[in-house]
Amino acid sequence: MPAYEIRAASPADEDQLYQVARHLNTVNLPHDRAKIRELLDVSQKSFTGELDPKRREYVFVLRDLAKDAVIGTSMVISQLGRRDAPYIYFDVFEEEKYSATLDKHFSHTVLRIGYSYNGPTEIGGLILLPEYRRVPERLGQFLSYVRFLYIGAHRNFFRDEVLAELLPPLEADGTSHLWEALGRKFTDMSYAEADVLSKRNKEFIKQLFPEGVVYASVLSREAQDVIGKVGAQTKGVEKLLRRIGFRYAHRVDPFDGGPHFTAMTDEITLVGATKRTRVASVTSEASLKHRGLVAVDQPGPPHFRAVLGGVGGDASGAIIGDRAAAHLGVGPGDEVVTLPLD
Repeated sequence: MPAYEIRAASPADEDQLYQVARHLNTVNLPHDRAKIRELLDVSQKSFTGELDPKRREYVFVLRDLAKDAVIGTSMVISQLGRRDAPYIYFDVFEEEKYSATLDKHFSHTVLRIGYSYNGPTEIGGLILLPEYRRVPERLGQFLSYVRFLYIGAHRNFFRDEVLAELLPPLEADGTSHLWEALGRKFTDMSYAEADVLSKRNKEFIKQLFPEGVVYASVLSREAQDVIGKVGAQTKGVEKLLRRIGFRYAHRVDPFDGGPHFTAMTDEITLVGATKRTRVASVTSEASLKHRGLVAVDQPGPPHFRAVLGGVGGDASGAIIGDRAAAHLGVGPGDEVVTLPLD
């Protein structure tokens, strides 16, 4: 049997997900029991189709099957930016100034706040417990790729653009130099307070943040140095995103200056490689040269499951490994979703 499985999160995962969340503690997955309980409720209603597609937030959990333990998680937010909760960002661009009188030339980095009420799909919330980050199965990749498999398999639920917000360099205590130089002065709130509040209500940003442009050159050097930069902890994520079609969008998070990477959904290589098909045959894992993700949708709990296993196929359908087939309870003629990884 497979050693690991990704499935849709359920309310029963609250305790274990709470423990996983403490390793990152972001606005999408806070180390807060009440908020995790709310998130799991939204996720369950997303997978069951009870929510409007624009309001769905899908949470996936990675489980060590031998230990029956949640060891990681990732998320897909179907639409970031609606009339009641806009997607807010800073556009980043360069502006050149020259004085012939002084013969002086300057190039300024300029920030301009922007709002979208019909925004992109967002991927996020990826956490893997430290002790599992170097196992041979590449579990971080598994957690990341399952989101694109799900988008590809349910394409009509998601937007035509996908966004990934990457963390910038932060201090060990979580301090954001951009927030200290800019956001705090206009809100009188700490970075952590504003980050949590923005998940529920973004009105204060639009009302209190400066309109027009902000010249980065008037900010502290520490604040300037983090704008659009990728933190050391997310360098690997940046490399992965670039490999599958994402690029820096010259937009950053208005709180911490972290870069926004975007891609057109149908141009993401993993979305294009995802296939919803039927099982043509089941064979031994050892006989299959290629590996990939094999997933199934289910009408009842847990609604979605995916494992790593041998994957092949031809015009007649998918050929999958026997261990994956047994774990997912599928055989010839059954519908599966596959994503080859090599």
